[in-house]
Amino acid sequence: MPIYEYECKACGHRLDKLQKISADPLTDCPACESASLSRLVSAAGFRLAGGGWYETDFKTGSKKNLAADAKPAGTDAGSKNAAGDAASKKGTAA
Repeated sequence: MPIYEYECKACGHRLDKLQKISADPLTDCPACESASLSRLVSAAGFRLAGGGWYETDFKTGSKKNLAADAKPAGTDAGSKNAAGDAASKKGTAA
């Protein structure tokens, strides 16, 4: 169940409430008892970062670890151009 954050528009009281997704939003403020409580949009409590746990955990067979098989664009051409540029600089400097 997610934790929702609420703020009262009348008195500014803030609270967190553990509720089901299907539950109706709260409307009554517990501090001032007015019906001006509104749900706030806040950051998620988790973050997916890194190479991705899903890469190996939920793929099977030939679909596993597709990120490791992919080559960045221009890696081969970039190294050849760098070697060619170094050779041309030597020729012009002499």
